[in-house]
Amino acid sequence: MTQANISALPNDAAKPVQGAGRFDVWAPEAGSVTLLAGGERYEMVRRPGNAPADEGWWTAADAPAGADVDYGYLLDGDEIPLPDPRTRRQPEGVHALSRTFDPGAHRWQDAEWQGKVLQGAVIYELHIGTFTPEGTLDAAAGRLDYLAGLGIDFIELLPVNAFNGTHNWGYDGVQWFAVHEGYGGPAAYQRFVDAAHAAGLGVIQDVVYNHLGPSGNYLPRYGPYLKYGEGNTWGDSVNLDGPGSDHVRQYILDNVAMWLRDYRVDGLRLDAVHALKDERAVHILEEFGALADALSSEAGRPLTLIAESDLNNPRLLYPRDVNGYGLAGQWSDDFHHAVHVNVSGETTGYYSDFDSLGALAKVLRDGFFHDGSYSSFRARHHGRPIIFSAVHPAALVVCSQNHDQIGNRATGDRLSQSLSYGSLALAAVLTLAGPFTPMLFMGEEYGATTPWQFFTSHPEPELGKATAEGRIREFERMGWDPAVVPDPQDPETFTRSKLDWAEASSGHHARLLELYRSLIALRRSIPELAGLGFADTAVEFDDDARWLRFWRGGVQVVLNFADRPVSLDRPGTTLLLATDDAVRVDGGQVELPALSAAVLRD
Repeated sequence: MTQANISALPNDAAKPVQGAGRFDVWAPEAGSVTLLAGGERYEMVRRPGNAPADEGWWTAADAPAGADVDYGYLLDGDEIPLPDPRTRRQPEGVHALSRTFDPGAHRWQDAEWQGKVLQGAVIYELHIGTFTPEGTLDAAAGRLDYLAGLGIDFIELLPVNAFNGTHNWGYDGVQWFAVHEGYGGPAAYQRFVDAAHAAGLGVIQDVVYNHLGPSGNYLPRYGPYLKYGEGNTWGDSVNLDGPGSDHVRQYILDNVAMWLRDYRVDGLRLDAVHALKDERAVHILEEFGALADALSSEAGRPLTLIAESDLNNPRLLYPRDVNGYGLAGQWSDDFHHAVHVNVSGETTGYYSDFDSLGALAKVLRDGFFHDGSYSSFRARHHGRPIIFSAVHPAALVVCSQNHDQIGNRATGDRLSQSLSYGSLALAAVLTLAGPFTPMLFMGEEYGATTPWQFFTSHPEPELGKATAEGRIREFERMGWDPAVVPDPQDPETFTRSKLDWAEASSGHHARLLELYRSLIALRRSIPELAGLGFADTAVEFDDDARWLRFWRGGVQVVLNFADRPVSLDRPGTTLLLATDDAVRVDGGQVELPALSAAVLRD
């Protein structure tokens, strides 16, 4: 199938293998299923066929066809209809009836879009609800020219699937096939992707397959989607390897296909893959990689899968023909931790192992800090080395800030709320001039002073109270004053987290924004910065004097983390960029004022 006719896929194309009928539903443990559609009842029967793919499926031969309709399912004589596990729209919320949606109705305008690859790209992570005052996909589309002008290549959207309430980070989603109605629903999502492609921007969608939210999860009513008693951090694990897991895995793979086909996104960020409990010989991540490659060939453009993983296991990146999973990228928390410690001085918790420029040097050189070394936070050895010949540095997605590292702090404070321009500039240079794929968190580029806090809007009073109290207890155990921890259920916590775009054009904000633009432009114009492999990075540092420099081919990046000037010999001959006007290159030396950096060509 070529890119030009992807939009001609049939309605509900997310179930190409298991769902033949418009309203077919998998409910293997139900004794009876009734479809409620358009106010009428249609008795369903088990789908005929002896193939394993037909087991547990129900169909209604006389179900309505054509126009969109509100519908749900009555299981075993229950009079309360449940939404479709594969619902595309929930206009009245996650507990209400589903509504059909035809993705083929959208007339795509991106026939010329050829996609983008990860190597050489810059990613911008944003949350639809707080990126603009309106908090919608259409409003976010109005800011795309700004992102294109900044030099961004990919927009990474935090999860947009349906959740209970009006606002949420997105990780409490319960209906993976539906786009949250408050953001504009599925039609607005298609418009957003079309607009992004028109602006020269790819779209990466953050998806969550390791758990479901606490309200509106009806999947267990239908079948064995979860494994009880085998939980992860967020609750019961998704059933990837137990009885009935063939259908559950196909459910997830069909969701992957939906984003890449029906919504034409350019990649997926896979949330917390270390929480995917899968003991099968072929891990589901390997199936993801194979599916993405097949759909990439079908579409005629690159499709990128990026895993969030704290395992420091490069197997995720290795090709499948050498027993890897074949993913395009994974997040590197080690890079964030090393940068954070060295610009902020914070060394508590998991930051303790990174309290040196040596840790930063190792990350720049080897990709991981913990590559089999002892992790004091985990009280065990952790990770394994990357085989440099098998992986390009671009496969590691790195950042100095992201939604987790800000939002999971007690007050949701950004680096820009406590650090000077000089320290923020050092973090920017490390992220954007380093060997890996940089990712920015919305507002970072101009030093936003608005926090990004943990917010929820659970309508159930008991759930809201439990969420708020649990948050306070968590930080109280860590020594925080409970009075300073925002109530996630307070609407003001959400409102405070919205960007203030007026900041970007004034004072040190504008200065920092110009630095980010210059760094991104430099990264694009100097092939050595993004194009060379692991073996082409060399690093020197002095922990006592607090300076570090690294080379990428003939380009040298020098950084002074000290609160006093430093003079280094063997500088490059040409100054390509400086974070401070007082940087000097003269007489075989480079003079760096306190908290400054420079990029030079040898």
